[in-house]
Amino acid sequence: MAIVVTKTLSRLEGQKRMDAEYYQPEYSEIRHKLSQINTKRIKELSTSVVSFGAYSLCNYIVWRNKGIPYLNVENIREGYIDFEGVKYIDEDVNEILKKSQVREGQVIITMAGTIGNAAVAYKLPKKVNSNQATAKITLKPNISPFFISAFLNSYFGRKQTEWEIVTSVQPNIFLWQIKEIRVPIVPKEVENEVERIYKQGLDKLEISKSLYSQAENLLLEELGLENFKPIYELSYIASLSKAFGVHRADAEYFQPVYDEVIEHLKINFQLKPLQKFLFDFQKGIEVGSEKYQEEGKPFIRVSNLSIHGFVERGQKHIDEKLYQTLKDTYEPKVGDFFLTKDATPGIAYVVKEPVEGIIASGILKLKTKEDEIDKEYLALFINSMVGRLQIERDGGGSVITHWRPEQIKNLQIPILPPETQQKIASIVRQSYETRRKAKELLEKAKRKVEEAIENEIKK
Repeated sequence: MAIVVTKTLSRLEGQKRMDAEYYQPEYSEIRHKLSQINTKRIKELSTSVVSFGAYSLCNYIVWRNKGIPYLNVENIREGYIDFEGVKYIDEDVNEILKKSQVREGQVIITMAGTIGNAAVAYKLPKKVNSNQATAKITLKPNISPFFISAFLNSYFGRKQTEWEIVTSVQPNIFLWQIKEIRVPIVPKEVENEVERIYKQGLDKLEISKSLYSQAENLLLEELGLENFKPIYELSYIASLSKAFGVHRADAEYFQPVYDEVIEHLKINFQLKPLQKFLFDFQKGIEVGSEKYQEEGKPFIRVSNLSIHGFVERGQKHIDEKLYQTLKDTYEPKVGDFFLTKDATPGIAYVVKEPVEGIIASGILKLKTKEDEIDKEYLALFINSMVGRLQIERDGGGSVITHWRPEQIKNLQIPILPPETQQKIASIVRQSYETRRKAKELLEKAKRKVEEAIENEIKK
């Protein structure tokens, strides 16, 4: 049902905005509630709020496989920094981009993309940098960055951010708008409690990552590849008959490192193609960009799937009617095995809990023979270095990477003893369960902030 709000030109609250969304009643309600309690602006609580516009410099960045992490908007989740898939820069570029370096204890908030995600720079690597679409808030002493981050992610923080969003070519907010966000001043014991819970959540996230790494390391140890480091040679020779045999002419396909890994596995293990463990697989559906909308049911694309589950990275939505039509076939269900085939092929994930939404055509749903292979073991192998090398080889030579069905079916899987598979899978499940608890704690910290505000209003 549409909401109609009428404002006379003389009552535009001192603002220079003519877009109707800016005057939605919910934003006025938030401002009214916050006006009833003691608040301070971000600029009053901080010593600096910076982003550093390095668009032109970014054109000269050479991305590295390792080095200094360079955070983009998609690395800033609600409450924490996600280093999965992060890009890297070298020391020279880091020095050039001094103003955008991230410091321990800063609050990072996204200014584009998924606007308003806030996280604390907590237990960072020694050096970290970030792009121009993230603002870094350096707070005054005795102001908890964990409380500020929890507040910015809360209903009262989010609505203030939404209110300020400016839509031009793409939606964004500016530093001066972030500085004007009002933060409640709550009793110190409340602030400390929020910080304690928030830190517990972040610490559990680290434990979760450690457990997943433990599972990966155990896999590589069992495969005898724990010390293997892929080395890509600059020059090598492949026979014409070999090129004809695989119907490939791109030089990257014949990198010796690919054959080296497969030969090691062939000698030491029984290998079977992925199709031996499949009853069938089905791809998602493409609804068309004209069906996308700002709100509704999630339309889950490749960018919304990670090895740890679903993420709201540039999330698109579809309407309820379309969702109801498609959900029986394309909605994720507990136990589904998903595998990406386009753009970023080879992301494997076994669904752990119900998810509302529809999967896009770049994601496959695999029906596996669970009595022959453990699904979590299979997913971990595909996500591992050994799986990625095979997928990297298959996808070479294309501008946009596509992993074809015949290539997917032929992915070579080493068969480890069932008890070893189960041991590895058990650690993966522990990692997920710990991650789930971490997210619950971050959510609890956010709710504590909201409760504190409501209690202050009632006084």
